[in-house]
Amino acid sequence: MELRGGNLSQSFKQDEEQVEGAYLEDGKGLSNWDFFTQIPGKIADDDNGEVADDHYNRYLEDIELMHSLGTNAYRFSISWARILPDGMLGSVNPRGIIFYNKLIDNLLSKGIEPFVTIHHHDLPQVLEQRDGGWLSPVLREEFVHFASICFESFGDRVKYWVTINEPNMMAKFAYLKGIYPPARCSPPFGNCSTGNSDIEPLIGMHNMLIAHAMTVEMYRTFFWPKQNGFIGIVAHAFMYEPLRDEERDRDAVDRALAFNVAWTFDPVVYGDYPAEMRHCHGLDLPRFSAKEKQLLRGSIDFIGVNHYSTLYVKDCIHSPCPSGGDRPIMGFLNTTGYRDGVPIGEPTGLDDFFHVPRGMEKIIDYVKQRYNNMPMFVTENGCTLQTQENELEDRDRINFHKSYLASLARAIRSGADVRGYFVWSVMDNFEWINGYTKRFGLYYVDRETLERTPKLSAGWFASFIRNNSHNDREEIRAASGHNKTIIFSQLEAKVAEI
Repeated sequence: MELRGGNLSQSFKQDEEQVEGAYLEDGKGLSNWDFFTQIPGKIADDDNGEVADDHYNRYLEDIELMHSLGTNAYRFSISWARILPDGMLGSVNPRGIIFYNKLIDNLLSKGIEPFVTIHHHDLPQVLEQRDGGWLSPVLREEFVHFASICFESFGDRVKYWVTINEPNMMAKFAYLKGIYPPARCSPPFGNCSTGNSDIEPLIGMHNMLIAHAMTVEMYRTFFWPKQNGFIGIVAHAFMYEPLRDEERDRDAVDRALAFNVAWTFDPVVYGDYPAEMRHCHGLDLPRFSAKEKQLLRGSIDFIGVNHYSTLYVKDCIHSPCPSGGDRPIMGFLNTTGYRDGVPIGEPTGLDDFFHVPRGMEKIIDYVKQRYNNMPMFVTENGCTLQTQENELEDRDRINFHKSYLASLARAIRSGADVRGYFVWSVMDNFEWINGYTKRFGLYYVDRETLERTPKLSAGWFASFIRNNSHNDREEIRAASGHNKTIIFSQLEAKVAEI
């Protein structure tokens, strides 16, 4: 199966729960996040996504924004609760199908390729209450059923699919820290009413991975022969560096990468969990059956990497650590953004997100080496500013993207098979537990009027993509080296000789 490359632009990513709004319009059911945001204190400013950016009613305007920037790919996710409000025991909501058909058709009419994520954190609340969410094997069948409806309804036009976005992050935040629904955890990681932080993240991840593999088998058997699409999975991928120049911290970096990145990708490439995790967890790490290993092995056409930042790592096997780092679920390590009080890079608006562009080249090289240079997409990259007083004058965001793109270009020059790059995000949106207090968008969204206003970064991206900036062109060209598939709309012109 030859994965198309070179025609996907420097592109944009948004999630339906974060932008759509219309939370109960046209037959949509209640999602786990709709339910969770009603609990006081769970979201910054007690906000919610009931309106969000009202993308559901403004999608034509938003497609025009993307088209005006010159992008030719848009990564978005589908609301499970909008398509199947009651899961597979209920009926398909036809108005949900109509909405996504209109979105896809209008994207294509503007020359924008839909790059579709099936599951990004949210699911029908009934599946949480009735089945136990991702802690239950029942969710595997539920997910396959949902995915089959997506393939059947949209697969004639959608050629790029992601099964699950950031299952590693979902397992961590929902079942280890308990800050995402269903808010399950145990000390010392959090103070939830129920849960087991040492075990449940492993169970939830296990079910998500098997659901992914079952879905891919179903797609390749029943849909691919006519649709000829490509399918992958996406992990949130920090890069790591040793806190101290010592062998024990260098070993801890290897464990951190295994527990963060390879936890997702080793099973879907090689059919089993990383050896580093098996060594730490022993019998607590779930085991795949022989059939499940067969399903998992090679169950992706591409790897999706969401990369934002780099952190230091300290070993907790031979060194004292804060409570939590000394446990198997954390890989017996502790992460921090500071060494002797000095940040690893310029701080941004989120505690663990620092401006460390070298991490982009390093994480791409790690994935290239560990997975034999499978085709990759950078499926998210972006930043929120440390101060939002001058959000429209976002020169720091421009500098962030320029430096990370230069780092990515170096990785490509070194042979990494990177097929595309997606900016997070087109516009400011509902940033999960941070509500609307953190802004990643190239467009500012007024929370009262929902008016979209371009920031400086939007103009810079339009210029970059359209190859109108001589300085940017020469800067990116300088990083290029050989003739290979390119990313971004004008990387033919900019990283062109890649």
